[in-house]
Amino acid sequence: MLPWKTLDRALTSDGSDMVLSLRDNQYAIRVDGQELMNSWCHTSEEKLAVHGCAGLAGKRGARVLIGGLGMGFTARAALDVLGPDAEVEVIELVGAVIRWNREILGNLAGKPLDDPRVRMIEGDVVDTIACADARYDAILLDVDNGPSALTSFKNKRLYSSFGLVSALGALRPGGVLAVWSSFDDNQFTARLRQVGFQAEAKRVHADSGKSRRHVVWLARAPSERARRRQA
Repeated sequence: MLPWKTLDRALTSDGSDMVLSLRDNQYAIRVDGQELMNSWCHTSEEKLAVHGCAGLAGKRGARVLIGGLGMGFTARAALDVLGPDAEVEVIELVGAVIRWNREILGNLAGKPLDDPRVRMIEGDVVDTIACADARYDAILLDVDNGPSALTSFKNKRLYSSFGLVSALGALRPGGVLAVWSSFDDNQFTARLRQVGFQAEAKRVHADSGKSRRHVVWLARAPSERARRRQA
């Protein structure tokens, strides 16, 4: 088997070492040696968008926030589901990941950053969510290997009760928060429900070989009618 070749590397905001590697025609991004994503294993990232954006194909002016660019597979799957007048904001904390997508990885997912519906933003998705007020129909989060912080210690805020309340406020009535994970976490499901989401953990195939499964949480905000009843 051929060895991995380092193409580029960058430091995360926490000072961790993020490396883009290539072996044959397979790309991988690792943080401190732990694999974060792989170009041969992206079915579950696509399912994050398919399930998170379900029902939005016919919605005019649908607005979706994607936390974590990765290799572009989630963004591409969302664009394939959404209508021509949708708006997709992609927030990526590590500038090198954006550059890698523009210069090296773009063809893997059909160059989603070239789609006019996409607005690419370098920044912290936590801050974007905190500043939003009933702005999004769906928020798709794939910034770590699960509801814990890997790429940035600050990401812990996303999965806390405070962060989930912030996400709830950023969604339009009936909107969906979808969170990707490589593992299940019953405590996270409970936190989603405690702050007011209708939540379920859905197991999805990790890759086309269907040998492994990942988890996608689907958490729906109360409808307008339900919010009025709660007021």
